[in-house]
Amino acid sequence: MAAMALIDIPGMQLEVVALPAPASGAAPRQPIVFLHEGLGSVAMWRDWPAAVCEATGRAGWVYSRRGYGQSSPTPGKLPPDYLHREAWEVLPALLEHLGVQQPVLLGHSDGASIALLHASRFPVAACVVLAPHVMVEDVSIQSITQARDAFEDATSGLRERLARYHADVDGAFWQWNDAWLNPAFRAFDIRPDCWRISAPVLAIQGVDDPYGTMAQIDQIDLPPERIQRRPLAACGHSPHRDQTLLTTLDITGFLAPLP
Repeated sequence: MAAMALIDIPGMQLEVVALPAPASGAAPRQPIVFLHEGLGSVAMWRDWPAAVCEATGRAGWVYSRRGYGQSSPTPGKLPPDYLHREAWEVLPALLEHLGVQQPVLLGHSDGASIALLHASRFPVAACVVLAPHVMVEDVSIQSITQARDAFEDATSGLRERLARYHADVDGAFWQWNDAWLNPAFRAFDIRPDCWRISAPVLAIQGVDDPYGTMAQIDQIDLPPERIQRRPLAACGHSPHRDQTLLTTLDITGFLAPLP
């Protein structure tokens, strides 16, 4: 992946990596902005964003949200509306700083929810969402509770694995886990926000996802001409890791006709 930079936006520094578009001689296309999962970061995407940019002929931007990767730490706990704030306050400020208008948003898990929320209020070229959360399901809470238990279990190795990707691994984990297990977060429901999305949406969901069922993409209520739903067999919560080739091909085909 290309060199990392720390970008100053109001109140924080964010770890950002720019991915150049492949040399093709074709007219420039809108860049892809990659939005990571609840415990993700720039580094945790590994080389997949660069592969997507190469396959689609687009430039890309990858960043770590506050409290993740090498970005500024988060003071205190995340509020129950932290995904809304990221989508409607932080992401617009970052895009303005980068000079990016109407990007393709490609989000995974929490990042997919952020992509949908942003697209409900701001112009985007398209949304690609992998394992989005549009509401809270019991299976989500069960799996996040199990993740908490694994993080606290010194024999599981989860904390050590995550520590490779975050400057403050405890801050990264607990800000996510505490937010999701906060009883107030059970009211999280962005289905009404999704009604306002005018951009085309590709929604990919693993059928074996322990963090959400197919209802998460089935209940993104948009006209058929504006959404493509793609269930993936033999796939858990991370389609780009569990079914890398199929996910990349789906995204490439979806974006090919777009400007």
